[in-house]
Amino acid sequence: MKEKIIEIKIKECAFLELDSEDRELVETAKRMALGSYAPYSKFHVGAAIRMENGEIVGGSNQENVAYPSGTCAERTAAYYASARYPGMPMRKIAIAAWTKLHGEEEKAASECFQRKPISPCGACRQALLEYESAYGPIEVILYGLDGVFIFPSVASLLPFCFTEF
Repeated sequence: MKEKIIEIKIKECAFLELDSEDRELVETAKRMALGSYAPYSKFHVGAAIRMENGEIVGGSNQENVAYPSGTCAERTAAYYASARYPGMPMRKIAIAAWTKLHGEEEKAASECFQRKPISPCGACRQALLEYESAYGPIEVILYGLDGVFIFPSVASLLPFCFTEF
């Protein structure tokens, strides 16, 4: 039996260390999170995708009392981007989330972003991976108040990914 080690190199920085285009992408993801529909989980997620032509497409999580009927911010943004710009590569995605914790009821939503970056769920990783497999790497920017993580690709979030269909 062999033991293998999987290493993923990521960048970690402060929001202000991002270049202006990446800050714009993160700010769009934050705006999308503020407009999400999450009356059940109270966990508001926004995503913003920069297309190869420079356009930004956003999405937010949309919940439904029949939980499987809702969708995550990342898939909302990716499906909208693909519908709006068919065949055009997605180059970057930024993701941000907020929730009001116990005792934060008086705070504005914009003050309640997660301290640590959140990562896409498995379904979103797989959906994004399909676009990446078709059109090339999609850089992933995960925003948190205490710092930002930058992954070189969706595949770097999903070791042993399923890409053979």
